[in-house]
Amino acid sequence: MDVRLPKIGDSADSGTVVSILVKAGDAITAGQTIIELEQEKAVAPIPSSAAGTVAEIRVKEGEKISVGTVILTLTGASGAATAPAAAPAKAAAGAARPARRAQVIEDDEDDAPLADAGEDGPIPAASPYVRKVARELGIPLSRVTGSESGGRVVLTDLARYISRLERAVARAGRYADEPKGLSFAPVSTDFSVFGPVVSEPLTELRKVIASRMVENSVSLPHVTQFDDVDLSRIEALRKQYKAAYEKAGARLTPTPFIIKALVSALKRHPRFNASVNEVAQTLVLKQYYHIGIAVDTDAGLLVPVLKDADKKSLLQIAQELTAIAEKARDRKVGADDMKGGTFTISNQGAIGGGHFTPIINKPESAILGIGKTALKPVVTAEGKIEARPMMPITVSYDHRIIDGGSAARFTVDLVKALQEFPETDVKL
Repeated sequence: MDVRLPKIGDSADSGTVVSILVKAGDAITAGQTIIELEQEKAVAPIPSSAAGTVAEIRVKEGEKISVGTVILTLTGASGAATAPAAAPAKAAAGAARPARRAQVIEDDEDDAPLADAGEDGPIPAASPYVRKVARELGIPLSRVTGSESGGRVVLTDLARYISRLERAVARAGRYADEPKGLSFAPVSTDFSVFGPVVSEPLTELRKVIASRMVENSVSLPHVTQFDDVDLSRIEALRKQYKAAYEKAGARLTPTPFIIKALVSALKRHPRFNASVNEVAQTLVLKQYYHIGIAVDTDAGLLVPVLKDADKKSLLQIAQELTAIAEKARDRKVGADDMKGGTFTISNQGAIGGGHFTPIINKPESAILGIGKTALKPVVTAEGKIEARPMMPITVSYDHRIIDGGSAARFTVDLVKALQEFPETDVKL
């Protein structure tokens, strides 16, 4: 039998073969990983749908394949998984369906066309509150598919409908309010006429990074706030507790301190932990704190997310940061590891350099850039000049929802939280 590439996610239907983990003649089991596939910024393991002996490998490393492509052929196959139906079957009226959380906006019918303005049908059942929310958001209930018994519409159905609208806009290639002049035709230039050149293909990851950076920089009005942080207190705390943290299996770098201080500032300034819903024209103020950590890898920039930073101790954050960095550099970060971020940190301190202007990781509303800490002369409150470890920071923010005064106050609070870091948060 042929083992084909299954559909992995709601929006992923193709990828590039990074590695082939089996060879002809190998006996494999159902569920065993046979290849690793790069999709956007993530590398996903692809399991075999059946057990048997590999007769032929039908793909090559570096080859781009899509859903349904034959990966390999098996002989003596057994335990084959049932092939998924081409389209999800509709639940019968009254049939039980698993409950969905309000945060979940993935749609089983992502590929189904959205109803046109003139396709209004009968209005489904819904509670008065759901009807009120739909009315305020301008969503016709007749176009929303209900997930509850009898087609009853609940809040998660509204969220899923909005998500489908957003993805439809994204697939169209531009935002509704984006000036048409921002779409540029590809240009091919023969640079060899000016001198010797070497060409290399752009990786799928680099293409994704390029696309995202262009979209983020063009569609968001960026403004950047600059400041410097005196790390004298944090350096003293690091020196005092470094050995204890190493015994606990963690490196006490400045980054865990930065994350802790950042969360305290985000709680005081919720718009920096928010996102704009461009379809519904609402501001979503998030009550969770998932911090994206930009990691520099040989393949390119990856941004895995440290979830629930507000609920974790400094030790837990330090331990998780080490694991995150290792997974990113080994390209073991999955798509789910890079979703759900509310604010991103780009720390170049280990490399060098000072202030820089990072690009916001849309749909987040701000990003923190960290430069290299260096000893600089500082005039103290007593009028003395002392050498202090000064860390350059920059905060880029979305000027649609954050004004300059708010950004200045946020930066001042962040600097204060770092310079007055409480020792109680460091003690084990």
